[in-house]
Amino acid sequence: MITKRLLGAAIVLLVGFSAVFLLPESSKSSPAGIAMTLPNYVGDWIGEDSQVTAKELEVLAKDTEFARKTYTNLAGDSIYVSIVMSGDDMTNSIHRPERCLPAQGWNLQTSQKRLLDLPGGKQLEMMKLRTGRTLERRDKTHGTLTNLSYYWFVGHNDMTASHLARTGFDLRDRVLYGYNQKWAYVTVTSIVTENWTRPHRVEAETTAILENFMGMLAPELRRPDGALLL
Repeated sequence: MITKRLLGAAIVLLVGFSAVFLLPESSKSSPAGIAMTLPNYVGDWIGEDSQVTAKELEVLAKDTEFARKTYTNLAGDSIYVSIVMSGDDMTNSIHRPERCLPAQGWNLQTSQKRLLDLPGGKQLEMMKLRTGRTLERRDKTHGTLTNLSYYWFVGHNDMTASHLARTGFDLRDRVLYGYNQKWAYVTVTSIVTENWTRPHRVEAETTAILENFMGMLAPELRRPDGALLL
């Protein structure tokens, strides 16, 4: 009996999520929930604008928006931050970072959900990815370069690190309200520099640096009307 109930529930969920693709396309999109700007300074970090790659411009929908900076500090650490905003054709302008990693030469090793404590008792839910790729060092030896990435999705009314939850929000909005919620995803990433370049940071140090940086960055992100996002 329990097995039949579980099977029935799974079928209902599958049909429900599949219904997203059967619904008529809506020409109405919600306003953006995040401003497409990044601060020039985050604590002791200085940000410089980063370019969008030609491949992204080729593959993603033409009305996709970008905001990108590379932040550095006096110690020589570097953190890359990106906001990608979906256009009207969301299926061709926003996706989970896991989808494009293999094409960029990165192999996904682990993924886990993280909760970051913010000032005022707030928390930010993020997905943390650990990826690697084999490269040749300057001394001609080979090794695995490790990259750590954090991301989360920001909609007009909702924020989540879960692709499944975002799909559920989309289904709700299209069925109940007749519009597509406009989504952006924020990515914060840095390589583990141990045995590769200075400063030689081990993975635990890189994790601490990234999460400390995000604790300062997240409260600075704003909505299009200038209000704080968090």
